[in-house]
Amino acid sequence: MNLITTATAQGLLFGIMALGIFITYRILDLPDMTAEGSFPLGAAVCARLILTGVHPIIATLIAFFAGALAGSITGFLITKAKIPGLLAGILTMTALYSINLRIMNRANLSLLGKDKITDLFESFSLPNQFDTILMALILVTFIIVVLFLFFKTEFGQAIIATGDNEKMARSLGISTDQTKILGLMLSNGIIAGAGALIAQDNGYADISMGIGTIVIGLASVIIGEVIFGNITFVNRLICVVLGAIIYRLIIMFVLLVGLQPNDLKLISAFILAIFLALPSLRQRFNLNFFTKERF
Repeated sequence: MNLITTATAQGLLFGIMALGIFITYRILDLPDMTAEGSFPLGAAVCARLILTGVHPIIATLIAFFAGALAGSITGFLITKAKIPGLLAGILTMTALYSINLRIMNRANLSLLGKDKITDLFESFSLPNQFDTILMALILVTFIIVVLFLFFKTEFGQAIIATGDNEKMARSLGISTDQTKILGLMLSNGIIAGAGALIAQDNGYADISMGIGTIVIGLASVIIGEVIFGNITFVNRLICVVLGAIIYRLIIMFVLLVGLQPNDLKLISAFILAIFLALPSLRQRFNLNFFTKERF
């Protein structure tokens, strides 16, 4: 039971990160590698601020804006410098590695004995990991509501239109450069915020914690889509988080059966490959479950 609650808590926190990846890969239809740099950026900024005495909530918010700034740089490279999206993300990710080292002044920072967001729930006297679950549920609900309301606005719809058909969006007078930059800022801000939360939950920030972020986020998105099928926009956001929880439970299971932690990246890639292949297997063998819908 303790392993399940731990996996659920981690899944909810990684679900926040997956929501950020969902924005670029599903809404903007843009392969953005910046996440592998903005995730540890959020952790590094948050940890450094907490160690200097800043309140953890304020430190997390600043981490969000740091990630948004990283996203704006990628957006600038794509829209103004006309660098392909994938390459622009790789350039920003590479630069962020050095920036993160500058922020932390070392490869990792410990938050042992420092105030963290989960400490705010200690007064509830909850069982182990339930304070993290409660915190994550509140944040996930808040983010989903905000995203749902934002993407119902005119600007939110413009971002969706840009991802669906950029040429058509331009013909309707939409500034696709602005929508791409804002979408990337929102995405990487959420990812960096998730990095800050996970650093506080783990008790440290590490320079290498962003490795595999894209795989974990995409696995969460794909698992949610494949399992829950044709659903509305707000339900897709919820299913992304559920996909992250399922992903963490799968990882917990494969570790319990005896596989080594060093194989986690291999396992993650294997899980993602399986779920990516399921839609085509459904068509080939005429399986009526597992459906997928695009905006």
